[in-house]
Amino acid sequence: MHGLILNTYDAIMNFITELGPYGPILACILIGLESIFPVIPLFVFITFVFLAFGRILGFIISYIFTVLGCLLAYQLVKKYFSGFANKKFGKKPIFKKSINYVEKLNVQKITVLLSIPFTPAFMVNIAAGLAKMDFKKFLTAILISKVFLVYFWGEIGTSLIESFKNPEALIRVVLMVAIAYFCTLIIKKIFKLD
Repeated sequence: MHGLILNTYDAIMNFITELGPYGPILACILIGLESIFPVIPLFVFITFVFLAFGRILGFIISYIFTVLGCLLAYQLVKKYFSGFANKKFGKKPIFKKSINYVEKLNVQKITVLLSIPFTPAFMVNIAAGLAKMDFKKFLTAILISKVFLVYFWGEIGTSLIESFKNPEALIRVVLMVAIAYFCTLIIKKIFKLD
């Protein structure tokens, strides 16, 4: 069993090496696109970049592309979709209530929401764009929150890969995920996001 686990670890690392520079470049593009297409698993690509470039450079690259992806999603929705959505759904009470709620969020609340790993960030990006949230407010929240998010997913991913060699690292992964999950529940309750 131990041999199988080590072989899996070696296979992952060899796969990353064989892709050469194209693997990390693709991972960076996919990190950016995750803010628009939520089916892309962000933590997988952040982990890939961390493994390919190391923790420090991997963090910087992942952070830049995550921020760019969020800003792109926000701008696309704000510029091309918010007018249509307001005409189509503007009179519906749930839409108006949601937009009003997003407009009233201050920088601190948006930052906290986006810092939590289990918050669907793409929805916040879209809601901010639909509500035509002030760009400086959105940018400030994104720049601060993504520091924590990228670090969290990078640590989780690399620890998970390390657990193939060192099973004790798995305990760290489980603890970090559990803490993040319970923080998510508490913050959702505080902000009444159910």
